[in-house]
Amino acid sequence: MNEIANKVETMLEALPYLSKYAGKIVVIKYGGNAMINEELKANVIKDVVLLKAMGLKPVLCHGGGPGINKMLEQLDIPVKFINGLRYTSAEIIRVVEMVLIGQVNSELVGRINAQGGKAVGLSGISGNLFQCVQRSEELGYVGDVVKVNAEPVLAMLDAGFIPVVAPVGTDGQGNSFNINGDTAASKLAGALKAEKLMILTDIEGLCNDIKVRDVISYLNVADVQGLKDQGTIAGGMIPKVDCCVQAIEEGVTSVHIIDGRQPHSMLYEAFSTEGIGTTVGTAQPSVGIKWNK
Repeated sequence: MNEIANKVETMLEALPYLSKYAGKIVVIKYGGNAMINEELKANVIKDVVLLKAMGLKPVLCHGGGPGINKMLEQLDIPVKFINGLRYTSAEIIRVVEMVLIGQVNSELVGRINAQGGKAVGLSGISGNLFQCVQRSEELGYVGDVVKVNAEPVLAMLDAGFIPVVAPVGTDGQGNSFNINGDTAASKLAGALKAEKLMILTDIEGLCNDIKVRDVISYLNVADVQGLKDQGTIAGGMIPKVDCCVQAIEEGVTSVHIIDGRQPHSMLYEAFSTEGIGTTVGTAQPSVGIKWNK
């Protein structure tokens, strides 16, 4: 009886959030360790299906870097990085498409459908969803998103499906381009005017000191440059936070950097006052920043 009472109490606590987010679009960037670990992958899929069942409109935008690396190794195709970015030749972009669209996307769609959801796989090539320009000749087929045509995703949402989107774009001339997964999710969330963008990562959130894991629970975008200047936002966290700020500037209500290694972290973020990880937005002053004196 106590177990049932606890479940009922949990549902009652979630009720205000269900009312608040009913019918709202939530974009989830799924990548990192949560894509490799089978148990975490199963939990993420269940959470996406549950969000849909609770009346939200989830959109899953995925990555797949480890899978690309593994396939390139199997095919004995050398990998070259230029200033930390993968050089993408004509041969490599075909592998990227094969892995992201043919393997990862199809697998995620199948898993969602197996859990009782209704998923449809899309890529940035579908309906010119992600329209790109080449970043540079030096990097090959690496693209920067210049326009998002959200109509294919909105059509799927209106029809009751869960869109699953692979970060491959097009220039409209028959060429495909590899897109950073965080950038793709951010641009898509902005075009959809999503209520939330949830970025699943391999860390607890944005930390003042990564060694002690002291997470900044709320980051007002006005403090981003100051944190860059003092080195709190550095390395790989710079483009991730930049994507968060971009999403806010393009109309997303709030962005959440969440530890995807924690089971059901999306649900904690969506349906609790405490939340988990770092929320980026403009609704309140920053909470948890340690400024250098």
